Amino acid sequence: MPALAKKQTIATSATAKNTATILPLARRPAAKINIAKIVATLAHNVLPPLVVLAILLGVWQVLCSSPTASLPSPHQVWQESYDLIAYPFFNYGSQDIGLGWRVLISLQRVAYGFGLAAVVGVIVGAIIGQSVWAMRGLDPIFQVLRTVPPLAWLPLSLAAFQNANPSAIFVIFITSIWPVIINTAVGVRNIPQDYRNVAQVLRLNQIEFFFKIMLPSAAPYIFTGLRIGVGLSWLAIVAAEMLTGGVGIGFFIWDAWNSSRLPDIIVALAYIGVVGFALDKLVAAVGTLITRGASAN
Repeated sequence: MPALAKKQTIATSATAKNTATILPLARRPAAKINIAKIVATLAHNVLPPLVVLAILLGVWQVLCSSPTASLPSPHQVWQESYDLIAYPFFNYGSQDIGLGWRVLISLQRVAYGFGLAAVVGVIVGAIIGQSVWAMRGLDPIFQVLRTVPPLAWLPLSLAAFQNANPSAIFVIFITSIWPVIINTAVGVRNIPQDYRNVAQVLRLNQIEFFFKIMLPSAAPYIFTGLRIGVGLSWLAIVAAEMLTGGVGIGFFIWDAWNSSRLPDIIVALAYIGVVGFALDKLVAAVGTLITRGASAN
């Protein structure tokens, strides 16, 4: 190739390089909020319960609108218990407080009793699940004790503690601990043998095995027991407060009955149901987060 042609070719290549267009990197399109999908999801999950609730309220209103009806109608409940519905956190004195405060007081007792039951239940359940002799000796006793109604424990707890508040907490504890123990023991027994072999190869001690192998493997079973236990705790505290007194939601129902305030009782029952539903969903959400969606077999 002649030298002049070669120089022209090199110059042309250099010019092409210098004048090359620099293309920007493609950007990922911003995520768009699909409002239609959100609305459809809400309608799918929320609309059916609202429709059923409206039908039930309509039937209730028709059946109880007569002056001779023994139960108040929804309209009467709204009129006579409006303050309890609209202002759950009013405070006019030691006993004249809103249902929101009463629910919080009851939840505080549930937190103490159920929290203690969760800790003790997991430890005892792990011991039973690991030891065949402990299972044979304790399981029949636990199966008998778990069938005792919550209120049957109340006289003994009052005699032992001589105080209403610790007695109510004990009733919660003794009522909710059994499903935690039983489900934890089942979960520990169902730990795969491969996991136990790995623990032996790594020479894990009992504490390391408990936290690194046992708890993660049995977590779905443990949270199944905790969901059952928290429901029983809420049932037990309402029943115990009816007899022990105080300012909890259970005593409010008993006091309203003695004062013939049926609309107030109906509002309190609605509070109890909503709070119990929220507690169950809360424990389920924590369990799903910790176990990453794993479920007990």
